[in-house]
Amino acid sequence: MKKELIPFLGAMVCCFLWGSAFPGIKLGYDFWGIHGETARVITFAGTRFFLAGGLVILFYCISRRKFMAPRRDEWGKIMFLSLFQTIGQYVFFYIGLSHTTGVNSAVVDSLTSFFAIIIAALVMKMEKLDARKILGCLLGFAGVVIVNLGPAGFSFSLLGDGLVALSALCYGVSSAMIKKYSRDHDTVIFSGYQFLFGGLVMVLIGLAMGGLSEAPAPARGYAPALGILIYLALVSSVAYTLWGILLKTNDVSRISIFGFMNPVIGVILSALLLGEGDVLGIKHILSLVLISLGIALVNVKRRERKFSAE
Repeated sequence: MKKELIPFLGAMVCCFLWGSAFPGIKLGYDFWGIHGETARVITFAGTRFFLAGGLVILFYCISRRKFMAPRRDEWGKIMFLSLFQTIGQYVFFYIGLSHTTGVNSAVVDSLTSFFAIIIAALVMKMEKLDARKILGCLLGFAGVVIVNLGPAGFSFSLLGDGLVALSALCYGVSSAMIKKYSRDHDTVIFSGYQFLFGGLVMVLIGLAMGGLSEAPAPARGYAPALGILIYLALVSSVAYTLWGILLKTNDVSRISIFGFMNPVIGVILSALLLGEGDVLGIKHILSLVLISLGIALVNVKRRERKFSAE
């Protein structure tokens, strides 16, 4: 996995799947008749991740031809990881996404790449945070500010964009944790069981809040509603498992920086699938350009060091 092409292709597959989740979740809300109700949003998200965890574990058991379970000393770490990677990240993300556009959420969520680099360097002490990485992060933040500029000046929805940003912060923490845990533990087992645990906790929270009370039948029938739910579960199970393997065998900054493709793909697919083309404007393009420049700065520095060393 350390060859040049394989991490690139693997990261691009992950980014396409995650980018498709932005409009996919919006479509899921539409198919299941969810209109911003917090309890139903959390129940929907928890069901998705519980299914994702089950799929990861099922496929892994089939591939290894035996039942794969965590060791007794791994359960605490799995639950702690799940607190950030699934419960914290997606409670914030799903509620935030229900109060903002798919285009806006895709760009704000690009902060995941920069949070992951900053936490890996400053908190976990895994990498060195140099001037180029700092400048790249500042360009990324500038892109997020621009996307929230309106005719009346700066506009930032705390319940929408703010919660998506908190979700990105949780992802940054979880990326560093995955890198740390992957040194001594099976990445796939951790991915599957943290989804299973986190999804179950979210379902229980959603149900306790009344997530199934007066829930209408899917407006377009159960087939498309279940289909989008299964697709979103596959997005998580495939993307996070592959991402975890990439983080295990590469630097956090090298892999996390590919996350700039998430907002690019998310913006394009949201415009195409959600009819948000009228929302997409020059500020979104400028925002994505700044984010891409920031990521290029981070990557150029690393490649220059590698070239000089060779």
